[in-house]
Amino acid sequence: MTAPAARKPVQDREATAERLLRSSVEKSYEPHLDIDWEAPLVDGLWGIPPHRSSLYGTALWDGLTEEHRRTLTIHEVCSVARIGLWFEIILMQMLLRYAYDRDPRRAHIQYALTEIADECRHSIMFAKMTERYGVPDYAPSGLTHNLGRLFKTVGQGPAMFGGTLFVEEILDRFQRESMRDETVQPLTRMVNRIHVTEEARHVRYAREELQRIMPRTTRTQRGIGRYLLARIAFVVARNLIHPDVYASVGIDPEVGRKAALANPHWQESLRWSAAKCVEFLREQGLIGGPTELLWKKAHLV
Repeated sequence: MTAPAARKPVQDREATAERLLRSSVEKSYEPHLDIDWEAPLVDGLWGIPPHRSSLYGTALWDGLTEEHRRTLTIHEVCSVARIGLWFEIILMQMLLRYAYDRDPRRAHIQYALTEIADECRHSIMFAKMTERYGVPDYAPSGLTHNLGRLFKTVGQGPAMFGGTLFVEEILDRFQRESMRDETVQPLTRMVNRIHVTEEARHVRYAREELQRIMPRTTRTQRGIGRYLLARIAFVVARNLIHPDVYASVGIDPEVGRKAALANPHWQESLRWSAAKCVEFLREQGLIGGPTELLWKKAHLV
């Protein structure tokens, strides 16, 4: 059955791409120049709003000093940025494969190449932020890393555009809140502002393309898309906060991870971050059936 949202008229592919290309020329950033990487960090400010910490509201959080709570949020924002960087590298590879098979004279493909350029800068920006904060590289585990290698190889069509929407929109929700919060470090807020501005174009590109292709998908293609999307959503949600961040404040990583996964406040933050995206993906027929269990286990629905 075709989802109701798929029947809504979507702007012509080339018209959308032309608009996004113009916007990219008019409003894009160069993080090397637009962020003062030498500016001192501000004492007493947070990496993210404290109520978005994975341990907020737990006994472990209550046992931390105010300084340790701020330290934890610095490590957490860098962990989230690292999983974002991991997925952006996957996305760049999928977009390159997508463009490889299509006519580069089309604005639609030229925008795909523009998005790749944006994601290159974002990946460097996230890496430089982590370096500036002086925290470890919270890279995904070997299993997650290799699952990413598999996804970038097999992800196409619904899984590619749906996965892009999921990752970008949950990051967007966290970052929009954080960039407006004056208790958060200026470095975090500026990185978030740049990412939110440029990712808004990427989200529109992916949303409209998904609406175009879903009416043409077969039942089998839709089932494969549902499975791959559920799998990437679960993996990303479980890896937003690397267990090793807890060691930065003297908490055993496994103890911290267990507390975070059971924390109702963190579970609600995950559902809040995904709410808008989940609604859209469900309308497109990409959430539902047996694979919805993975979304529930990840506290995304």
